[in-house]
Amino acid sequence: MGEIPAAEVLTDSSTGTLRLGEDTVVRRLGFGAMRITGRGTWGEPENPQEALAVLGRIPELGINLIDTADSYGPHVSEELIADVLHPYRGLTIATKGGLERTGPGKWPRNGHPDHLKQACEGSLRRLRVDQIDLYQLHSPDDDVPYEESVGAIRELQEEGKVRHVGISNVSLEQLEQAREIVDVVSVQNRFNLVDRGSEDVLERCEELGICFFPWRPLGAGSLAEPGGVAAGIAAAHGASSGQIALAWLLHRSPVIAPIPGTSSVRHLEENVAAAGIELSEEELERLDEAGNG
Repeated sequence: MGEIPAAEVLTDSSTGTLRLGEDTVVRRLGFGAMRITGRGTWGEPENPQEALAVLGRIPELGINLIDTADSYGPHVSEELIADVLHPYRGLTIATKGGLERTGPGKWPRNGHPDHLKQACEGSLRRLRVDQIDLYQLHSPDDDVPYEESVGAIRELQEEGKVRHVGISNVSLEQLEQAREIVDVVSVQNRFNLVDRGSEDVLERCEELGICFFPWRPLGAGSLAEPGGVAAGIAAAHGASSGQIALAWLLHRSPVIAPIPGTSSVRHLEENVAAAGIELSEEELERLDEAGNG
């Protein structure tokens, strides 16, 4: 799997970079730090040494963007990142607030301004920084007016605790609503080969030059099963279906920056190698048609 040397891929100009605001440049393949926690994104990792090794390998592979959240663990992901990578030389650390945890797989929303401000303070402490590079509202809360949640993060930015602001799990209407309140530099929505539900949000991000982080980027559904389109293309490239899913995303839009997560060094290197896979126009058309079907 992944014939291209992983350690060399992200220095290749074909990977490209994206700009968050005017002062932060990130490579188009980042790392999502959700899976370095325990089962159900709850508690400590089952293999702590492997989780630490994954984090240590990230800068060696040329990745310079790490996405996490206070709810991953909760708190575990941010703490491990700080233990291994602080003081983050050359790295952009993005985190999120707005979800709470009541157990494995349970993610109640909390977009109250007071909670978001407390959540940000906690992330600042755990990450050991005075300012968070990119702070994202994890999800709208139906019990709180969206403008109040976004406004709280704007206040955190005005206080100097947040450099850039992003939003997540939003509709097109919510993106426009947030932009009236604060300068939004990124959107993080679910988007992959078989889930194109945020196509309209992605297209608006392209128009505005806003970075789009697709979560669950490896999703390929039946396309990855034997006989599926992604599986067939993967075999032709000596790659995995997951690598083809990532390569498709990188081809899909210049504002897309996938942030695949893993708790395995081998899988991390495989994900990075996907940036070097060149899909033909015919392969891209087949993936587009199959995913839309």
